[in-house]
Amino acid sequence: MTPFLRYLPGTTPLVLDSPHSGTAYPDDFGHACELQTLRRAEDTHVEKLYDFAPALGTSWVEAFFPRSYLDANRDTTEIDVSLFDEAWPEAVATDAKVMGKVRLGKGLVWRTTDDGVPIYQRKLSVAEVQARIARCWEPYHAAVAQAIDSAHQRHGYTIHLNCHSMPAVASSHATEFPGEVHADFVIGNRDGSTSSGSLARLVCAHLESRGYSVSLNHPYKGVELVRRYGEPLQQRHSIQVEINRKLYMDEQTLEMHEGAVPLKASLLSLVQLLLQTDPRKL
Repeated sequence: MTPFLRYLPGTTPLVLDSPHSGTAYPDDFGHACELQTLRRAEDTHVEKLYDFAPALGTSWVEAFFPRSYLDANRDTTEIDVSLFDEAWPEAVATDAKVMGKVRLGKGLVWRTTDDGVPIYQRKLSVAEVQARIARCWEPYHAAVAQAIDSAHQRHGYTIHLNCHSMPAVASSHATEFPGEVHADFVIGNRDGSTSSGSLARLVCAHLESRGYSVSLNHPYKGVELVRRYGEPLQQRHSIQVEINRKLYMDEQTLEMHEGAVPLKASLLSLVQLLLQTDPRKL
């Protein structure tokens, strides 16, 4: 445990991480928009939905810092150079698709909220963003990598669930599909590149059997944390799980409601299923 993240090592092949549920806003953030507006960027309460997992022997990694301060689910090259008061000295991604989120204001460091509200009324320094990377991004990724490596060494395979939540309806600056009404769950494995297709289909089928609507790889395919650690040919399977916030919380007040109870039961059943699943045999 550090001021910026929690890492609880496990004993099973299952690794869970929550990069966007952090609510500890650092003093050096220096944002200009109202905190309540900024807080709508959080995957609020996701860590509570899975709070049963460490007791089952799963590894757990959780960010305490908010995603708008530093997004651990972006590569360090996904930089919006317009944010700075000087030239950014490190590499910047050039692929147009990779930089699509940056154009929306959602790079490694956010420029705007999901509704297009500017976060800063100042330019950032290179040094402060480099410090955010060193304090937040690097240790978070080190913890996820260690958890996956350790589980793989013990068991010969790993199943990594990258845990998120999403608004009921996509906001104007959130995705390339503004206004889209989301399913209850969106399961992403980057079109089969970060987990086996059979494992992703098993997750979808299980959730559907619990009565949920499920979409596979649309509109969220998974981003850096599954891209970086998912190697299905090496039996390292990474799947992004997006939960519709309407299932468990009021999106305006950010308060959990009674729907969280059956949702947690369904997530528990999914984790128990995956603990009994060897993807090499699917």
